[in-house]
Amino acid sequence: MANRKRKSGSGGLVASLFLLAFAVYFAFFRNAPTPAPHPERVPASVPEKAPKAKKAKKKAPARYLTVFEGKVTGIKDGDTFEILYDSIPERVRLAEIDCPEKSQAFGKNARQYASDLCFGKTVTVTSDGKRDRYGRVVGTITTQEGINVNEELVKAGLAWHYKQYSKSKTLDGIEQQARDKKLGLWADKNPVAPWEWRKARRK
Repeated sequence: MANRKRKSGSGGLVASLFLLAFAVYFAFFRNAPTPAPHPERVPASVPEKAPKAKKAKKKAPARYLTVFEGKVTGIKDGDTFEILYDSIPERVRLAEIDCPEKSQAFGKNARQYASDLCFGKTVTVTSDGKRDRYGRVVGTITTQEGINVNEELVKAGLAWHYKQYSKSKTLDGIEQQARDKKLGLWADKNPVAPWEWRKARRK
């Protein structure tokens, strides 16, 4: 009988301790806040980089040129040259004259004649600072030997005096002499002025 009482007494003690432990856990840990996850474990949201907008290249403003020296590096046609000045190429359109276009009769002759006069040489360009609608300097080209290229082309019958933009009596007289001698394009019965030819082509 004594042994049975001891066993039942020890069993009751264990049960009491278990209930006490459960009551303590329930009282202190049930409402405890859940710990936040470690910041290293939370992947940081990286915002996507917006593509950089390409900056439009600003075109350098055209230089204001009146009198300058440069080397002739290209002849586009009889009245359009490329001249290197201060390491920058400048396109120059001969003032007061108009050569036949390359596709016209005597167009290639005018280009070759202009090349013979000054290609590869240092020349002086004289301008009033104006440029045409294509950005070309409009002026007169003179070689180091003192040859006026504008006048020489008219004298050889390879350019017209552009009377729409010039009132030069000198060029008027030179053209008339070339006409009388039937030089260059004046050898044709009906030479077509370049501006008329361009107008017809546009139509």
